Amino acid sequence: MSEDATASEVVRKFLSVAAAAEVLGLSEMTLYRVIQANSFPAVRVGRRLFIPSQALDDMATAAIATGGVVDAAEWRPAQVAG
Repeated sequence: MSEDATASEVVRKFLSVAAAAEVLGLSEMTLYRVIQANSFPAVRVGRRLFIPSQALDDMATAAIATGGVVDAAEWRPAQVAG
C-alpha cells in the first residue's frame, strides 16, 4: 500500500464472514450455514473463510440489471474471455 493511500481508500478484496454478514444484514451463523451448503461463494484459508467482495458487487449489479432477485445459490460469475 502506498503512503498516500488511507485505510478508507483501500478496497478490500475479501471480507471476513462477520463483515460480509453485516453488509448483507445477516447473522454470521446464517452466512456460515449457506457457505457450508455451497450456496454462497467463499474462500477458505486454513480454517478461516473469506467472502470475495467482488462476488457481492457482482450479485448486486446482476440484481439491478435484471430488476429481479439473484439467488446466491444459483449465481455464477460471468466468465472472463481469454
